[in-house]
Amino acid sequence: MTLGLAGVNTLAGERGGERGEIGSGDGAPTPILSSCWEPRGWVGLESVQRLRLAVAPGILGVCEVRVGGGVEVDTRASSQAKLEGEDLAKPRVANEAPSSQSRLLDTPLRFSRVTEPLLQVSLRDLGQLMRLRGVEAVERLEGHFGGVSRLCLLLQTDPELGLHSDPGELSRRREQFGTNEVPKPRSRYFLELVWDALQDTTLIFLEVAAVVSLALAFYEPKVSGDTKGCYVSRGSEEEEGKEKVVHWLEGAVLLMSVALVVLTTALNDWNKEKEFRHLEDRVVLSQKGKVVRNGQMLEVPVKDIVVGDIVPVSYGDMLPADGVLLEGQSLKMNESSLPGRLNMVKKSPNHDPILLSGTYVMEGWGKILVTAVGPNSQTGIILTSLEASAQQGRLEEQRKVPDWAIQGKSFIKPKHSYSKAKSVLQKKLTKLAVLIGKCGMFMATITVVTLVTYFVINTFVIEGQKWTYGCTSIYMQYFIKFFIIGITILVVAVPEGLPLVVTWSLAYSVRKMMKDNNLVKHLNACEMIGNATTICLDKTGTLTMNRMTVVQAYIGENHYQKLPKTNSISDPILEYLLKGITVNCSYTSNVILPKDGKKLVQQIGNKTECALLGFLLHLELDYEKERNKIPQKSLYKVYTFNSDRRSMSTVLKLSTGGFLMFSKGPSEIILAKCCKILNKMGTPVELTETKKEEIVQNIIVPMASEGLQTICLAFREFSDQEKEPDWDKEEDIVTKLTCIALVGIEDPVRPEIPSAIRKCQRAGITVRMVTGDDLNTAKAIALKCGILDLHHNYLSLEGREFNRLIHTKHGKIEQKLLDKIWPRLRVLARCSPTEKYTLIQGIINSDVLGMRQIVAVTGDGTNDGPVLKVADVGFALGIIGTDIAREASDIIVMDDSFTSIMKAVMWGRNTYDNISKFLQFQLTVSVVAMVVAFIGACVTQDSPLKAVQMLWINLIMDAFASLTLATEKPTEALLLRKPYGRKQNLLSSSMVKYILGHAAYQLTVTFVLMFVGEELFDFESGRKALLHSPPSTHYTMIFNTFVMMQLFNEINARKIHGERNVFEGIFDNNIFCIIVGGTFALQFLIVQFGGNVFSCTNLSPDLWLWCIFLGAGVLVWGQFVTTIPNKCVEPLIRLMGERSEEKADTICPIASMTEDLLWVQNPSRIQNQKRLIQSYHSYFHRSVSQITH
Repeated sequence: MTLGLAGVNTLAGERGGERGEIGSGDGAPTPILSSCWEPRGWVGLESVQRLRLAVAPGILGVCEVRVGGGVEVDTRASSQAKLEGEDLAKPRVANEAPSSQSRLLDTPLRFSRVTEPLLQVSLRDLGQLMRLRGVEAVERLEGHFGGVSRLCLLLQTDPELGLHSDPGELSRRREQFGTNEVPKPRSRYFLELVWDALQDTTLIFLEVAAVVSLALAFYEPKVSGDTKGCYVSRGSEEEEGKEKVVHWLEGAVLLMSVALVVLTTALNDWNKEKEFRHLEDRVVLSQKGKVVRNGQMLEVPVKDIVVGDIVPVSYGDMLPADGVLLEGQSLKMNESSLPGRLNMVKKSPNHDPILLSGTYVMEGWGKILVTAVGPNSQTGIILTSLEASAQQGRLEEQRKVPDWAIQGKSFIKPKHSYSKAKSVLQKKLTKLAVLIGKCGMFMATITVVTLVTYFVINTFVIEGQKWTYGCTSIYMQYFIKFFIIGITILVVAVPEGLPLVVTWSLAYSVRKMMKDNNLVKHLNACEMIGNATTICLDKTGTLTMNRMTVVQAYIGENHYQKLPKTNSISDPILEYLLKGITVNCSYTSNVILPKDGKKLVQQIGNKTECALLGFLLHLELDYEKERNKIPQKSLYKVYTFNSDRRSMSTVLKLSTGGFLMFSKGPSEIILAKCCKILNKMGTPVELTETKKEEIVQNIIVPMASEGLQTICLAFREFSDQEKEPDWDKEEDIVTKLTCIALVGIEDPVRPEIPSAIRKCQRAGITVRMVTGDDLNTAKAIALKCGILDLHHNYLSLEGREFNRLIHTKHGKIEQKLLDKIWPRLRVLARCSPTEKYTLIQGIINSDVLGMRQIVAVTGDGTNDGPVLKVADVGFALGIIGTDIAREASDIIVMDDSFTSIMKAVMWGRNTYDNISKFLQFQLTVSVVAMVVAFIGACVTQDSPLKAVQMLWINLIMDAFASLTLATEKPTEALLLRKPYGRKQNLLSSSMVKYILGHAAYQLTVTFVLMFVGEELFDFESGRKALLHSPPSTHYTMIFNTFVMMQLFNEINARKIHGERNVFEGIFDNNIFCIIVGGTFALQFLIVQFGGNVFSCTNLSPDLWLWCIFLGAGVLVWGQFVTTIPNKCVEPLIRLMGERSEEKADTICPIASMTEDLLWVQNPSRIQNQKRLIQSYHSYFHRSVSQITH
């Protein structure tokens, strides 16, 4: 449907809704009506009259031009028009003569309509382009696509305006080119989780025992004269009749109980995986990237970036997708994560225009045309190939993965490529879990051996019976019963709920921390931060408001304590200020004046640059107008700011042939490079060393002492008579400068910071400021925050002095020298990333204070990556932080505030405490259950707690308790104690006292009921019950009282530091109330209606009241236990031995905690837990690596 328009002339510059005319065959004009808008840079074409190219909703197309009854237009001329260069980029007036370069293409290029295939380029073509580098990529781009401009046409993208924001068009692009998300590994099906739970070692033993018991229940050997003795122990004929009803029930109920445990375990695992998926979704929503759409720079979710988008990038950004460089300035990329690539690769449209997702901008800026997203990007191809290979698990699949994909494994998991020490809690839990499991195995073995020995001696020695064929099934049932008792003891003893409570507690805390502006990337960091002893902070944004304003200035050799007015500064200086600040600040930095009653100025971009731009507005200088005169792409050379250069310089090429360079940076750095200064009239005069010293002492130092950041503005002219300098020799370029002005920038301290610092110090955490600011500025801010005070002999050093003090004469860092400094060091100013890394590593390696320090660090810069990785917990600043810092961190502080870090400390300590609460509860139940089962078996040849009942107790102890105690919320009281530290026992003296004290009460109550209960409550004794005898009221009351004690003991377990008010905040935890109440209701149903299934008989109301009374007694007993001094159990703790610190080892966070439990737990389920957490981490890394600054 095309209509050739050869010979038709063009009229350009018309807007939507205007009437035009198009020539007809007879030369008479035919009126047309168009409702399209014309993007900047699209101009009239030769031989085309009154034809407009426009971006119809979301696509580049042709406005419907009605010529008689036709609406079809050939736009082959329009495609060439866009390629004509700068001449065509300028709008022309109507009927202007066309450029001589304009011509028609030999092959028509037809733009798509809404109902047609979207674009004229395939995924395969783009994929082949993105695999090339350097000259090969340029040749392919020119030869196959006709250059980057033609590629924009094929992708229907305006290089200046970007895409249209029409949702339908963006959706069509996703359908054709995919979404910017790497497919997540599928969740495991519920039946798979059931199968994993079924393979639990202890449950397998129970299953086998139940099946054998069930089979023997239906086997009745013939009774002969020599076998009648086997049946004597089974009771009278009347009882035997009852046995036939319930003979098989024990095996069946045991199988049903195992099924219940399996389903509950699988359901918990399924909920856990669902929780992680929820966290993944939250992570995806939090990722933002910048794109140009409708001519405006927008911030959109990274997953919404599509092929054809224009993405601006600058220093510190991580690329969210593959693309081709449209334009850039001094762009250098860190591609070290890719196989065979370097960490500083120059990029330019003419030499190497290909940029890949996951790489970082180390210098300069650029504008990228997105050509591949998600699984179609080079990173996505690697990830998808390796994921498929891992799932298949076959060698032939691995062979299909390209060599470059296999080499790229280090790129896939950058965070796991280094070593971090196992967290404090992980070490302690691993040791304790193995110890509990071994104790349980020992008790179970002793119990079985005792029961078998007692039975054999009593039956064959004392009773004198013989083993005959007819007695085999009877004896086997006894042996199976003994075996089941032993296995149930092991089931109760083994801490199967430990991995569950750890994972659940961490996941719960992570979700809650998101609401407190803490995005946790690594689960173990959630607990690790609670044990932090040192926090090293940046100043800007964390302690201050990051709203910078120029409040003082030194201009024309005059010091203005208040900002000067425009008429007090000479015109030449104003001109230098306007041009120097405008071109030497990032063009993405902007200041928006308040509107609609708002009082604060909106600052977008770098806040220091925003302060300088705001200073121009105060002087009534229009920097936007100046930017229009000097667009960003006209800048000749830019030395962008980085942590090594610590300054920024921009070079302009003058019309005369010379060059003009503007520089800005810290006052002492730039002023040292100045040889001249502008006087009051704006004339350069000599700047002597004496004059420099006067400026430092009289201007810079007083400003810094008030907490102001001092910035020096300078320039240098290069004459057209001189040879063009070698711009790569920066040290020869940024020198011999002329000082324009010095400004003092104020960044107010956040009002909540002083109180937060005091809380932190009261909590035993040392706060240190590590900043790049001047020492005087840093000290002034530290005094305001409370990091420094006048009553302590704390150290404040500059980076150079710090370096000098810690190095030996031979230039090596000495740990002993560092140990003399860091304990008293509170402020480290003018600190480079290397010095910051040295300090953090030195504190971690030091034992000068008697214990290994746990260090948390904040970082926002590109070079902060190594520091964030080496620290125990790395915090990246979400607002001002670069993508590199975010990727290297453990936690992202979304609002950059120190108060959010303090909330993270609270949640970390709360996580540790919640797990400790579960431990003291579980250990109490385990000790009591094992002792009761063992003593009961030895004395009565049976356990008062039946196998089914023990499984129910195990559910209460593991699954339910993990949910109730792992979801306690943090309180301010957590900040009133010191960190636990690495060497302190996991079981504190308070917890050991709790466990022993409550175990004593529960054992006393249980044994009293067991041995004299029939006398106290007047019911028949159940101690001498026969094999397969019906449930007794005696043992039912023991079981019910035992469960009641555990329910009330859960309330006691909410406190682990000896607090008396155990009910405090109980109604704030809805999960606790629901589960405890629900467990009580289920227990009532089990006792009253469970019957033979649960080995229970219904109890009368008075017996129920006695059960509840005895159970509630643990609350009163708990007050007595709290009164006992902790020192009474300290000898026992010392007997257990101190937990010595282990060397740091490489681990998979949290998941490796279960590696030592494989001998007592189901390996498949443990591996599933590890897989779940690792897949979450892996997906998180792939997602976060797409965040753009």
